[in-house]
Amino acid sequence: MRSCQESFDAYILRSLGGDYGERLLPRGVDITLCDQVFLIASGLIWNVYFAALALAAGFFVATALAVAKFSENPFLSKPASGFIFLFRGSPLFIQFFFAYEVFILLPRAGIEINLIFTTITAETRWLARATSGALVVLWLNTSAYTAEIFYGALRAIPKGDLEAADAYGMSGFTKFRRIIWPTMMRLAWPSYTNEAIFLTHATTLVFFSGFPAWQQSGDALYYARYFADQTFNPFVSYPIVAAYFIVLTLVVIGLFGMANKRLNRHLPQTVRPKFRFRPQYIR
Repeated sequence: MRSCQESFDAYILRSLGGDYGERLLPRGVDITLCDQVFLIASGLIWNVYFAALALAAGFFVATALAVAKFSENPFLSKPASGFIFLFRGSPLFIQFFFAYEVFILLPRAGIEINLIFTTITAETRWLARATSGALVVLWLNTSAYTAEIFYGALRAIPKGDLEAADAYGMSGFTKFRRIIWPTMMRLAWPSYTNEAIFLTHATTLVFFSGFPAWQQSGDALYYARYFADQTFNPFVSYPIVAAYFIVLTLVVIGLFGMANKRLNRHLPQTVRPKFRFRPQYIR
């Protein structure tokens, strides 16, 4: 029976693959509580990876989509509305499955792009891996949901703020940068925090979909399911996952709460809106 220190050394970075720990997972009666705690913690690295990168990339795409949907130009608003409707109207699990099937159908040698003077080959094999293909799906999904949140905030901007900007003679981009975008962020931030929490939880679907875990290097829920199958006791590994995600949720709330204070720093303390966590149970 290995000690907790030995379990920590063997499994805390096991999900990264390669030479970062034991190649073989513990089996049967050899599984200890420390094995489950540290190996599931190792898998949490991938959950943080998916959530952080998808949110970071999706934030900018969502801003562009929200502005396009808010535009009076139908050539901008219609495609943006269609994209948002597509990804908000279909289940995330189905999006993972469909995207994986599309990615593996792409030519393994890559796609040739003719640039007249030369032909380049775009690699496509990387899209069939969870670390990249699943990240693309999460990025597009959160972009759609966040864009709808930002669009609602754009519609809620007081007209008086826009009229004051016009009265000062601000140009279109200056008005967006100094008035529209900051106000949109302040109005949308509480709902955007809920989206960040939901996306963090949704990363557990990656290895339940078609994307395979290379060398049994999966996320936290992947290892929890492995332990439940090995020990025939789901009441140890799954509560460990739940505890880790509760802590991760508190971290997200803390970070977004600090950002909320930063966004409202210009307001007096007495009228500054307090950040409250309102879980979005039904998306």
